[in-house]
Amino acid sequence: MSNKDTCEIYCYDEDKVERVSKEVNKENFSGVSQLFKALADENRAKITYALCQDGELCVCDIANIIGSSVATASHHLRTLRKQGLVKYRKEGKLAFYSLDDEHVNQLILIALAHKKEKEENV
Repeated sequence: MSNKDTCEIYCYDEDKVERVSKEVNKENFSGVSQLFKALADENRAKITYALCQDGELCVCDIANIIGSSVATASHHLRTLRKQGLVKYRKEGKLAFYSLDDEHVNQLILIALAHKKEKEENV
């Protein structure tokens, strides 16, 4: 095992560490990590991307798009809703889902752009 990707001696920039630590520690990352956990599931990522494409889809549409049962799609949508990534509205007996806000759209599109860029540079 090579240690070329780690420091060979232990030293650090005390001022930099103190400054950056203050910034890191005043943020609450538990919600951020939960958000990324929700998007880490491939089907939930597909659902979120599908909602980027059309704006609003019913549960049955989503189930067909991801190739799952309505129950499975509903389970994924509940998880996304609990994390504040999607919202829903009822129209009669139908439940329609959409992205909670533009930030969710940006997260998905940036992640896809990053993945494509990495694939092109391999």
